[in-house]
Amino acid sequence: RDNAAAGKPARIVAKLNSLVDQEIIEKLYQASCAGVKIDLIIRGICCLRPKVADLSENIRVISIVGRFLEHSRVYCFENAGVPEVFLASADWMPRNFLRRVEIAFPIDDPALREEIVSEILPRFLHDHVKARELQADGTYVRLQSEEGAPRSQAQLHFRERSRRQARAFAESQGPRSLKLSPISMPHQERL
Repeated sequence: RDNAAAGKPARIVAKLNSLVDQEIIEKLYQASCAGVKIDLIIRGICCLRPKVADLSENIRVISIVGRFLEHSRVYCFENAGVPEVFLASADWMPRNFLRRVEIAFPIDDPALREEIVSEILPRFLHDHVKARELQADGTYVRLQSEEGAPRSQAQLHFRERSRRQARAFAESQGPRSLKLSPISMPHQERL
């Protein structure tokens, strides 16, 4: 909030499965009222209401339910041009804050932090195949792509990227890594 009030870049992007903790929701509303732009990628339960005038007009919530069940939790806080990025095990729920042992840790490696901020989170935010956007009345509306824009599906993109990386690694290891070889067993004589 302080950065937004000072006219500095201020944004929150969070990817998680559930948002039900009332204290966190209140803090997000306060940040929105202070001018912080907030993008939430929440797969499941979301008790926050975005796009409510004078409360949450700076908050956007999308849900992506695709083929794969995701458990990644990513929190990115724009910090006057120096983003702070965290990965975590917990959704924003009272039980996770009060009754469980959970972890959130910073991403200190600049290259990895840049990949999360510039590649991974935007890919989810621009999914217009599986994403639905939460409205102020609690309904979800399917996102539409801009006319002529290529289809963008985050899970499919990352699956294909993983396949390409695995193939490139296998090829770098030589031909034996590209196919299975039969296991040769010493001949056993029958009695």
